[in-house]
Amino acid sequence: MNTPIVIAIDGTSASGKSTNAKLVAKALDYAYVDTGAMYRTLAWYCLKKRIDINNPKAVAAACRTWKTRLKRIDNHVRLLVDNYYPEKEIRSVEVSAAVPYIAAVPKVREWMKKLQRECTKFGNLVMEGRDIGTNIFPETEFKFYLDASLDERTRRRTSDGITENLEDRDMRDSRRSSAPLMISIGAIVINNSNMTSEQTSARILEEIHKKMESINQHKQTKD
Repeated sequence: MNTPIVIAIDGTSASGKSTNAKLVAKALDYAYVDTGAMYRTLAWYCLKKRIDINNPKAVAAACRTWKTRLKRIDNHVRLLVDNYYPEKEIRSVEVSAAVPYIAAVPKVREWMKKLQRECTKFGNLVMEGRDIGTNIFPETEFKFYLDASLDERTRRRTSDGITENLEDRDMRDSRRSSAPLMISIGAIVINNSNMTSEQTSARILEEIHKKMESINQHKQTKD
């Protein structure tokens, strides 16, 4: 049995990770995994259960007790809690504000890493987040890091009706002790400040096809 391919798409907030990961997954017919949604789901659960998000031990304990499972729905891998996926709830302002605190807990990131690596049971993946290439699947040969200027990313957030201090978020993500946001070794960096989603995804797909062709040629040479 062949090892599933993982396309890792990391990057800063509002750099277009989700949009482009979905476009790439659709083009390749791979399963799409939004790891940020998994952290949001835990944040939602903690708020719902009145768990103190400023208490790392309490948050880590929640990971050991909540009843979750992964399910592939419409080519998206979802994290269900008690067989429910809180699709709208995890996008609330309250959850968004809580996520950085949840994501900074080392034990949470350990739990998420194990869960996210299990996603390969659904086959080939396009996985987006902040530490896919550096921490979750460092062995993958398909790594991308998306970025854009702070002004452009702020404009995108504002156009979505979201107010967020992206500069502070970038600082927290890059300075956290566990799996900080950083460019992984071998990642192709794409600054899409002046690019459309279609242009960005086309560039990613071009690089993927080039890499696959190179890998296949190498295999043929060895054979």
